[in-house]
Amino acid sequence: MELTPTQQRLLQQLRRDGEPLVFDADFIEDLRSRAEAVVADASAALGGAKLVVGKTFLNTALGCEAKHLAPDEFSWNPATARGFVSHKAIELAAHWQGEADPATLVDESLARFADEPGNRGDFVASMTDAERAELRAGAIERTTRFIQDFPPLPRNAHPLFESRIRWSPRGTVELVGKTDLVVGKPDGRISTRLIIDFKTGWPSAFHRLDLRFYALVEALVRRVPPRRVATYYLDSCEADVEDVTEGILESTLARVEGAIQRHIEITVGGRPPSKSPSAACRWCPLSSECDEGTLHLRALADDGSQGFD
Repeated sequence: MELTPTQQRLLQQLRRDGEPLVFDADFIEDLRSRAEAVVADASAALGGAKLVVGKTFLNTALGCEAKHLAPDEFSWNPATARGFVSHKAIELAAHWQGEADPATLVDESLARFADEPGNRGDFVASMTDAERAELRAGAIERTTRFIQDFPPLPRNAHPLFESRIRWSPRGTVELVGKTDLVVGKPDGRISTRLIIDFKTGWPSAFHRLDLRFYALVEALVRRVPPRRVATYYLDSCEADVEDVTEGILESTLARVEGAIQRHIEITVGGRPPSKSPSAACRWCPLSSECDEGTLHLRALADDGSQGFD
């Protein structure tokens, strides 16, 4: 099948170019040693308490500390669930025999999730007819956009969907991540892997930071960093692509260390958490009792700002 202009442009952005990328082995071992030292110090400060560090932990610990400590009140609804349903449908499309129909793929995904134990499965199994129709429509739209606009994935590229990765060194701190798509066949010490996240809506600086974190965890686990990371925006068919470098890995490790230190200061050390108002105050569970957030949102409304971060 001939590629569309959009598919050709994206393929050019994502494919490997130039000489093979090989990171210095001594640099990677030093990076791991320093990360292990961060975990050891944090584990001692936490007194044996377990701490799981992921992208949300980093963003909240380095953002609004009050929200960071707030209980997680997340619950599934058709808007939040369409992501995992469409991702499963996209995964099925990559391995489907024959032409992949988005509606069929989404229905198959819903059927599988309905039998899955846990919160996601419970939500899908207990949806009302209206919720199911809303979720199905949103997931079909996302799946259709991907199939029509993203370059086809060759099987010899070893695509991995919803790929989980975990770095668990000695201590009580773990670094975890889950990426939408990883492409690339291992080849010794050559960095071949490409990490991609799918997004809808407006671009955010946090999207690039999230991918840098995934690249760091990949480097710590496999000792071979990915060559490139990308956020693919389904609505605009645009990809924000960044090459992985030693500098990116260094700065991301410093970001991880800073977030863990802040968490320890406000949980173990007893320092009062700071508040950092932003557009995210709209969805914060503390919004009704936070004067700073209320004033910030009022200011955004007064100047007509969308307030996108």
